[in-house]
Order: sequence, then structure tokens, then C-alpha cells
Amino acid sequence: MKSLTATIVPFLLLFSACQTGPAGSELADTRDEYPSFLLTDAYIHTGNPNQPDASAMAVVEGRIEAVGTAELLLETHADLPVLSAGGKTVIPGLIDAHAHLRNLAQMRLSADLVGTGSIEEIIMRLKEHEKNLSPGEWLRGRGWDQNDWPTPAFPTRHDLDVAFPDRPVWLERIDGHAMWANTVAIRAASDDLLRSAEAPPGGQLFRLEDGSASGVFIDDAEHLVGVAVPPFNGEALDRGLERALEEAARYGLTGVHEAGVDTSDINRFIRFADQGLLTLRVNAMVEPGPAFDRYCNDHYAREDDLLSIRSVKIYLDGALGSRGAALMQEYSDDPGNHGLMRTAPADYADLVERALECGYQMNTHAIGDSANRLLLDTYEAAGISPDERHRNEHAQVLALDDIERFATLGIIASMQPTHATSDMYWAEDRLGPHRIKGAYAWRSLLDSGARLAFGSDFPVEQVNPMLGFHAALTRQDDQLWPEGGWYPDERLDREEILHAFTLGAAWSGFQDNITGSLEPGKWADFVVLDQDIMTVAPPAILDTRVEATFLAGRTVHGSLTP
Repeated sequence: MKSLTATIVPFLLLFSACQTGPAGSELADTRDEYPSFLLTDAYIHTGNPNQPDASAMAVVEGRIEAVGTAELLLETHADLPVLSAGGKTVIPGLIDAHAHLRNLAQMRLSADLVGTGSIEEIIMRLKEHEKNLSPGEWLRGRGWDQNDWPTPAFPTRHDLDVAFPDRPVWLERIDGHAMWANTVAIRAASDDLLRSAEAPPGGQLFRLEDGSASGVFIDDAEHLVGVAVPPFNGEALDRGLERALEEAARYGLTGVHEAGVDTSDINRFIRFADQGLLTLRVNAMVEPGPAFDRYCNDHYAREDDLLSIRSVKIYLDGALGSRGAALMQEYSDDPGNHGLMRTAPADYADLVERALECGYQMNTHAIGDSANRLLLDTYEAAGISPDERHRNEHAQVLALDDIERFATLGIIASMQPTHATSDMYWAEDRLGPHRIKGAYAWRSLLDSGARLAFGSDFPVEQVNPMLGFHAALTRQDDQLWPEGGWYPDERLDREEILHAFTLGAAWSGFQDNITGSLEPGKWADFVVLDQDIMTVAPPAILDTRVEATFLAGRTVHGSLTP
């Protein structure tokens, strides 16, 4: 019997077999290039309840043909080369059910402001990044969070003007729902904003004493300055996406549900897939507009399953951290503010009706309890069916009597565990002691019969799904705070969490027949870990390292060695 070690096949030899694409071209099926091997000496968590554990797996032309014991498969698949896992743990490829590869790509081209604890630290990072820019080039960054500063108040343009009086600066808040600009950037958009400022519907801005824009623009007000910001060029975005994909593979992601794409994003994903550069499966949610118009009646899916398009991403409200989440009652820490409804109820009903006419899955962003109530009411009025697998993206703050409606209506709760552990320091200040009981309510939703799909919302949170696994298990941050967990009754067990990051996520994207568990007929998408996350002490989960990531039997990260 042949032995196979190290990397199986370089991923850049990638197959490309797809249905007719936007240009009308068809690519030949080169499935014979997929690898075949017998994985042995593994502790496999299959994700298949009918066969939860195994020690060996036969992969033929990129798909799983058999799962069982090494003794049996060495007999039935004696012709396959053997790849030893060295006693390591193997799990299904992890799927991030709500993420933003495009935004992560852009962030990798910008100043990284994540973790900054003050305006002064932000200026230092911006100054360092500025060294790479040409004169007059926009200075962009992402990741600031005023909640982490000594005084958790929104900044102003003048905070940036002192350090950057001549260069336009445009900085995205960590949640992607607020922007911070200096005076030069605002002037590039409109001098009128420096005389008086009015926010559009679905947006909010702050004013200085003279009535001019302060420099912080929330949700749909971002466009007031955003229209003047030059887009990243295509070559730069390609580099950024390559970095984003490398990072995803490094953390064991074999699938991402891309929450909001336009036609240029779709074309880039298709080109990457054709060139053998797309190292995970992308389930793309189109944005309302040209992309939705183009793909409404075309459930695009490649034969190699690297890209599928059959859902639309709709925004109802903003985010809790920037107080844009739409609440039924005012914010506990901001009297008079109920947040922002970015899509009017009538317009939302029209979008839902059109999505149903197209046979599209609806994936609606709803964070505040008011937005979540509108989502549930609108889905119910539209007469949705559980078979259509419509989703609620975030389901973050729910009225207690709305929780059971998810199961009743068959709505998937697409949630991000690290949102809870990132927000827990101030969330109760925003919501008060009663509303917080319906926030980040994973256990309540699951026990009511709802389906969960887990993700990270990167780059809002870090890419690493082990952080989400730990958060869902402990309700603690990476410093193990608070002791005993934050509202620990909402914790999940390990099997439930792994399911939400694998088969549950796959089901929510109509991909459960091809991935999400390790069983015959599915693609050989799997991850090799240096320890067993199903048994190690909870704090140790945070130290878990991905030894290798496989997509359709190909290594896209790491390798297995004797």
C-alpha cells in the first residue's frame, strides 16, 4: 500500500467546473484532478449522529466514500495511498455563517485599529500606516470602538485634524455601522456639511455647537462622505482577498456565508475560483440593487460548489455598539434614542415579496428588538415556509415573547457568539435589566426548537472560530471573565456548538447535502486540530491550533507529516 505524507496536492492545481457564468462561458469538468487517499490514525468527530466517531476516512476524487475504522477501510480501500493524521483530532470543515470577506480584504489594506484603547493610540497607528501612502492619498482604517476608551464618547473630526490637517482620513468603527472623518475628508464630500448637517433617513450624525458635522456618521449617514472616498483598485482588492482567504484557511474555515455582495464581488469570487485561488466555499448573499436584479431568477451554483448565490441580504437596523439598533423602548443609557430603522416597513415588505417571487432565501439583519419584531411580523405576513430556510442575521436583542416565534415560523437564527462576549461589558447599560434577558439568547432559542447557525461577523470580530466556540460554551471572554460566565443559562454544550459551526451553518445555506459533516457522498472538507476541542478544559480551547485544513481533499493550509 502506498504512503502519502505532507501536502497532498498543491491547491493551485485547482479544478474549475461551473455552470454557465455571467459571461456565458462553461468550464470543463476536471474532477479527475481531485485527490484520493485513506486518512488513518485519526480521532474523527463526524458530525453525523448516526456515526458520530470514526478513526479512518476514505476520500475518492475529493469526496468522502467511506467512514469507519482503519482496520475495515484498509481492507476495503487497499488501493488508496495512506495519509496518517498522527492521532490528531479531525472535525468537519468549519463554516462561518455570517462574515464579510470583502470587508476583511479592505481592512487588510487599511490601518488596523482593533484593540486601540484611546484616541492617542489610534493616532499612533494611523501615523505608522501613513508611511505607506503617497501625498494626498486617503488614510483609511477600521476597528475603533469608543466603548474601549477611558471616556466612552464619540470622537470628533478635530481629534483627527490635529494630526492630519491636510490628508483626508476615513475610519470605520469596529461594527461597520459608523464612520469617523476629519475635516479634509468632509470637505472633499461637501462644504455644506461644514456649515450645517442633516442626516438622511436611516442615518444619524452628530453636530458641533456651530451646527456643522462633528465627524461621526452612523449607518446611512455614512454615504454623505462616503461618496467622495475613492474605491480600492482591483489589484489591491485582489491582494486583500488573498490575505483574507489565507487567514480563513489558517483558522480552519472551509466555508463562508458572505453577508452582502455586489456584482463586482461576485465577479471577483468567480475569477478566483476559476484561477484556483478560492480556498473555501462562498455562499453569497446579494445586496438589493443591481446584483439582486441580475441574479434574482438565477440560482447560480458552480459544479465544484465553490460559489452559490440564492439569497438576499437586507438591513433593517444598525448596531448596538453605535446605538443604531432599533429598540421598542429608548436606550437605557441614551434617553429619547430608539435607534435607527434603515429600511421602512413598507419597503421591507416589498423586498420580502420580491425575494419570495424569485425563490430567494431572505437573510435579514436585525439586532434591536423592534427590528426583530418587524422581521418576524413581515415574514409571517408573507406566508413563509420552513422549507425556504429564511434567516435572521444576528437576532441579537429579542422580546421574550418573540423567541418561540422562530421555531413556529421556521426561521433560522444566524448568530455570532463572540458578539456576546465583546458586548457584555456595556450591553446591559444600553438595554437595562429586563431587555438583556432576551439578548444573545442561544439556549432559549435552541430549546424553543429554533435552528442555529453560528459565525463571527468578521472583521467585526476576529476570524478564529475557536473564540466563538469558547464564548458559546462559557459566556466568558478570552481572559475568562466573568467568573461563571455572563448570563450563563444561555450557554450551549460542545455538540450543539460544533453543529452550529458546521452542519447547522451548512443547512442554513442549502449546503447540508455537500458539506457540514463527514459522511459518504459529501466533499472531503475537514480540519485537523492539535487537540480535541470536545474534551479539553474550556480555557484550553482558546489555544487550539489548526494543523491542516482540507477542501475537497486538498490541503489549503498546513500539512500532515509523520
